[in-house]
Formats: sequence, structure tokens, C-alpha cells
Amino acid sequence: MRSFQEALDRYDYVLSKERIAQRPAHPRDSAKLLVYDRKTAEVRDMLFRNIGDFLPSRSVLVLNETKVIPAKLMAKRSTGGHVSLLYLKREGEYLLVLANRRLRPGEELRLSQEESLIVEGESGNAWLLKPSFRVSRIEDILESIGSAPLPPYIKRTPLSPEEVRQEYQSVFAKEPGSIAAPTASLHFTSALLDSLCAAGVRIARVTLHVHLGTFAPLSQRQWKEGKLHEEYYHMDEDVVKILEEAKKAHDPIIAVGTTVVRALESASDREGRIVRPSGTTDLFIREGYKFRLVEGLITNFHVPRSSLLMLVAAFMGEDELFSLYEHAIERQYRFFSFGDAMLIL
Repeated sequence: MRSFQEALDRYDYVLSKERIAQRPAHPRDSAKLLVYDRKTAEVRDMLFRNIGDFLPSRSVLVLNETKVIPAKLMAKRSTGGHVSLLYLKREGEYLLVLANRRLRPGEELRLSQEESLIVEGESGNAWLLKPSFRVSRIEDILESIGSAPLPPYIKRTPLSPEEVRQEYQSVFAKEPGSIAAPTASLHFTSALLDSLCAAGVRIARVTLHVHLGTFAPLSQRQWKEGKLHEEYYHMDEDVVKILEEAKKAHDPIIAVGTTVVRALESASDREGRIVRPSGTTDLFIREGYKFRLVEGLITNFHVPRSSLLMLVAAFMGEDELFSLYEHAIERQYRFFSFGDAMLIL
């Protein structure tokens, strides 16, 4: 096993700012699609709307129907300045948030004339805030005055806040709870999904709420312990049945995004049986991991030195991964959350 620093260096690459997508493709399925066959090493450059031409017959396409909540809040400090807050979760009668500036215990942060927050203190890398309102109202307040928490590398999007809330959300999002979008999902349109179903592709829907680890850099402790941040996932009984039948019939299970990979692999045992259809997962998929359920992957191009990049490398091989990234950079693919996609079979 590599050292932590060796791993970070191995999963680093150079990308110009121009290749970082600041808005999604329009329409969504007009994004580029890099198709890679692991058996033949064939590489093809296509459009996402043509993905059905490459999905194996009797495929089961697994979607993550989590919904991004407008978790970003702007608060006014008593000094007159402003601070950006990223809501993470409730902690009893408190709220746990990230802040883009250092806060002072005891200070008041005002959200509006009626609602404010008092800084209780630090909790790891986050802050505990005591709201002036019932903590159960936080979801309503976010819907009212919150905004979509775009990743920090999207600095100059031309989208308005209202457009961001719409575009940074899959067309099949249903269960509120994520603070970041499962970005491979963003390429699908309702019409594309309908055409895939008409062609015989089966759709299964799971939920995994994307949380803090999406933004946080990989830590030495995570590398040493082989565990990532915890995220909640769930799948219904009918989904479990679809997956178990597909596994028994040797029908390929295609995960739409790394979040789906984590959910499916966390739910299954070494034989690929679904034994834990809901719970939390801290699964760290990296070099040497043996996949249990997932046989194909749709994914975006990920940031350097990240656990997401390591997951994709574990699925297809490190050398192959970086060869494809070089191919994508040369052919001017768009990278990261609003960028283009890969289909790995």
C-alpha cells in the first residue's frame, strides 16, 4: 500500500481553468460522452444522448434520486460584514455549519429581521450555531432564503441563483438531503430516460445523500483507516428484488455515479447479495477493491487527489484512467460537476 503522500501524488494531474465547466451543457444530454470498453480497451467519443447505443442488453441502470437542498446561507455579522454558511445537519437543538470566515463564540449572525443564529463554538472543522427559531424550521428557512451550494471551483457561472437551483439538480431528484449533486445524474433528460426504458433498459432508484466529504480534501487519517466520511443511503424492497434478479441472471448493473457505487457496494456482501439495504456508509473504494455488484459506471471527470478519482481508478485501472484523462483533455472535454461524462463498461 502506498503512503498517503505517494497516493496524492499519484492521483494528481494538471488541468487548465478553461477545462472546468462553469455551467452545464444545454440541453443536458448534449454533453460529450467518452465510452471505454475495459475488455477491448476501445475508446469512443460520443454525445451523452447516444448512451443507449452502448448499454448492454438487459442492463439495469441505477440512479440516485437524492435531491440537493439549498444549503448555502448568507448571514450578516454584528460588525456589518457578511459570512457564507453551508448547512450540514442538525445537532440536537443546534445547527452544524461550515463558514467561509472564522467565527467568534457568542456572536450573532442575522439571517433576516426575524431569524438569527448565535455561535456556540467549534465542532471539528465546523461550527455549532444556536438558532433563534425552532431547529425543525431549518428546512423551510433554507427553501425560503437558501441557495444551491455549488462547489468552490465553479467561480464564474453565468447562471442566476434561480437557474443554479434548477440546473444543479437531476430531473429525477426526489428525496431532499444532499448538499451536493450526484453529478453524473445531471446529463439525463426525461426523454432520454423514456427512450432507454423503451429499448429495454431497466431503471432502479436508490438514495444516497451527498455530504461534507464531497467538498473536504482527503485526509491522512482517512487514508490510514481506509474509511471516508459517512453518508446515508437507502433502497426499497422492489429495488433490492430488481438487483438480486439481475445478479442471478448475470444482467449488467450500471451505476450512475460514484454515489450509486458506494450505496450498492455498501449494501451487498462479498457474494453480491443485498444484506444491508439502508444505513450509513464510510466505504473507501480504492486500489485493490473487489467490486460486488457494479459492472458498469457512468461518471464525470473528477478533481485531482480525490477519493472519487481513486474509486474510478479501482474500477478500471490507474494507467487506463490517466490515459483516458489525457485523451479527454486533448479533445477538450469539460471537467468536474457541470462537465462531460464517461461510460466505463
